[in-house]
Amino acid sequence: MTIRNRLTWLFLGVVAVLLFAVLAIVFVLQFTSSQREFQQRLRERAQVTGYIYLEKDEMRASAFRDFEKKYLQALSNEILQVYDATGQVRFVAEDERVRLPDAILARIVTNKEYYFELGQRQAVGIFYQDNQGDYTIVAAAENVYGHRRLQSLATIMAAIFVVSLLVIYGVGRGFAGRALAPIAALNDQVDRITAQDLHQRVNEGFLRTSERDDLTRLARTFNRLLGRLEASFEGQRTFVRNASHELRTPLTASIGELQVLLARERSVQDLRESAASVLGELQQLKSLINNLLDMAQAEGNVPLADEVRLDELLWEVREGVVPAQRARVQVDLGDLAELPADPAAFIVPGHRTLLVRALGNLVDNALKYSAADQKVLLSLRCQPGGGCLVRVADAGVGITPEDLAQVFQPFFRSAAVRGVGGHGVGLPLAQRIANLHGGTLTLRSELGRGTVAELTFGS
Repeated sequence: MTIRNRLTWLFLGVVAVLLFAVLAIVFVLQFTSSQREFQQRLRERAQVTGYIYLEKDEMRASAFRDFEKKYLQALSNEILQVYDATGQVRFVAEDERVRLPDAILARIVTNKEYYFELGQRQAVGIFYQDNQGDYTIVAAAENVYGHRRLQSLATIMAAIFVVSLLVIYGVGRGFAGRALAPIAALNDQVDRITAQDLHQRVNEGFLRTSERDDLTRLARTFNRLLGRLEASFEGQRTFVRNASHELRTPLTASIGELQVLLARERSVQDLRESAASVLGELQQLKSLINNLLDMAQAEGNVPLADEVRLDELLWEVREGVVPAQRARVQVDLGDLAELPADPAAFIVPGHRTLLVRALGNLVDNALKYSAADQKVLLSLRCQPGGGCLVRVADAGVGITPEDLAQVFQPFFRSAAVRGVGGHGVGLPLAQRIANLHGGTLTLRSELGRGTVAELTFGS
């Protein structure tokens, strides 16, 4: 069922229930009023009967009938009876159709006034005291006029109910169509946007709604989503282009080296040099592929099931550095007074292998872009507000402010370090691993004075 039909039927159902409730209340009030009015007429008829018959010293029944026809409006199927204290009918020769039980007569005497039903008739009995004695007067009749009036009212209400529902259905369907017209327009615009047209945006003005309307907010949200998708697609295309180039370069170099090697006979020394060159290119290729796999893993649903102690992690990263460079890496855990009282403060939930790769990349960059005689400081501190801060600091070449804004783009490499080996994926990978663990990675750098990478965990 479409939203338009659903809204129409929902609106119709709500209005139908409310309208039926109102009409039912009106009918009940009218029924109650009709009953009360007829009971009042019966009571007046009974009082008039008692006054005329008893106060006039028992007027003859025939004379009373003549008086009734002349001055009183007869009621349909009317019965008037007067009972004395012994329960005998004293007025209007005893009606063979009706003979009140003694229990009802007793209740009338007890209550002084009692309403009841006699078949199709409504009746009232009143207790009347006269100088001649105590009497019970009963007046009964059918409320034919009231019933007809209620039947006519019910017919009119049923017709109003049906006609109102038809009108409400048409009006509700029209209003639902107008209310959903902007959604249909939005749907048409969205349907025309494909993966090749992510630069397009939904025209918010075409919706013809207010600035704070929900549909306008929906259009703006969708436009922001398109912007993110466009940036993601563009990043993916750039990533594929750069990755293809980075993968093709070592393969092309290796193939070229092997082709040259096979072109003619080579000495053992030449074979060793060519094999070493090809091995270097393949090692670069392996490193690049490992980084790409780690980047893909860092964006997936990685279980953070390990309890990693950061102080141990720093030493593990230092041990992972090639022996020739290991002495340049200094681990600093602070003074004894700065160490936390609870060693568990250094524990973070995470993926140990990925954390080693992230810190290893930061240390490798620091070593790579600083002089051979310069130290790299790998430090760990517990912050006062909670959480831990891992800092990798070097005194290398530094990064320009322009390049600093782009270093987290995959495969980006500053022009100042193009001569240094690398693929430009170490920092983006480290940032994604930090984000995966709920941390942040920030860089501070001054050209010619070095770079500081800060990895923050926890609050």
